[in-house]
Amino acid sequence: MAKRLSNESSIGDVLKQFIEVNKLQAGMDKIDVAAAWKSLMGNGVNNYTKEVALRGTTLYVSLTSAVLREELSYGKQKIIKMINEEVGKEVIKEVILR
Repeated sequence: MAKRLSNESSIGDVLKQFIEVNKLQAGMDKIDVAAAWKSLMGNGVNNYTKEVALRGTTLYVSLTSAVLREELSYGKQKIIKMINEEVGKEVIKEVILR
């Protein structure tokens, strides 16, 4: 059973507690990373993106363009840095483009 919070807790604190107690942080990270990819990459890249999936600390991105995949492969470290900054913590350590 979860510990009761005082009646003077903010909504943010209650949500953080709920996420922690129910072990939902991994799922929240997946959603945050997918949203960060979409906002950071823009329409040009998103038009060729089929799937963005976070498994552990590895981001898997499925692309429909081999040329774009090759171009993005040169900037993997920059992509990792940008997404981790957008999310606000180190979630991604590796990017695999397919």
